[in-house]
Amino acid sequence: MSKIPDLKERAAWLRRECFEMVVRSKKGHFPSSSSCTEILVTLMYGGWMKYDPANPQDPDRDRIFISKGHAGMALYPILEERGFVPKGELLKFAKRDGILKFYPDSAIPGVEAITGSLGHGVGIAAGHCIAGRQDGRKFRSFVIIGDGECYEGSIWETAMFAAHHKLSNLVVFLDRNRCCILGDTEKCVALDPLDEKWKAFGWHVISVDAHDLEQLDAAMKEATSPQIDRPVIVVAHSIKGKGVSFMEGNNEWHHSRLTTEQYNRALAELDAGEARGL
Repeated sequence: MSKIPDLKERAAWLRRECFEMVVRSKKGHFPSSSSCTEILVTLMYGGWMKYDPANPQDPDRDRIFISKGHAGMALYPILEERGFVPKGELLKFAKRDGILKFYPDSAIPGVEAITGSLGHGVGIAAGHCIAGRQDGRKFRSFVIIGDGECYEGSIWETAMFAAHHKLSNLVVFLDRNRCCILGDTEKCVALDPLDEKWKAFGWHVISVDAHDLEQLDAAMKEATSPQIDRPVIVVAHSIKGKGVSFMEGNNEWHHSRLTTEQYNRALAELDAGEARGL
């Protein structure tokens, strides 16, 4: 039986949970979280990562780093559902008495590193990978970065380092939504051709639709193949604000808050998506 229908339901559930978290707390970044929803679901529910909620510091666990820290909240519903954190913590997101911080924090079980200052997640993950190799461990590090994050020089420094050391246990997902806080990345400072740039840095490059779970599953099969002898980057073409039509591709919603009318419209669209498993 195919796992894709279940993953579609998970993705719709996660997108709606993220939306509700932002509405309740009046904090957080739904559009940035929504563009990487299917990536997270593929990693955490698709059978590709090994982890144990009862032992989050297992030295042989696979690691996940959300380097674009403003989307780190997208991991929180999964951490609660999987049992990394107690039930009820989502209701306390970004509150003083809660575990789940505004940005990812390594004090949260299941979160590997503090992120938010862009450009550091890949470097931290590469450090884990090379340390794991030296210790004879077989885990992988998975990283989600934003395309606007590729303006950071530290991304490319790590790209050279990881390729030089042939860190085949490092898999990076580039959330290519073309929408940074100032607008279209290609109008700010053009990033394309991204595929060719990463190839030139010595990485194995896979290109997918970030919202197509079958493509993501196939990408994971390719990325984790023992035939790959170098780090992998999956350029995942996505839509910022996916699931809410008036937010999609609109950088103004990076920080904007909803009116009651907009909330009701957004919720109706997300409910419809959840009903269809979209």
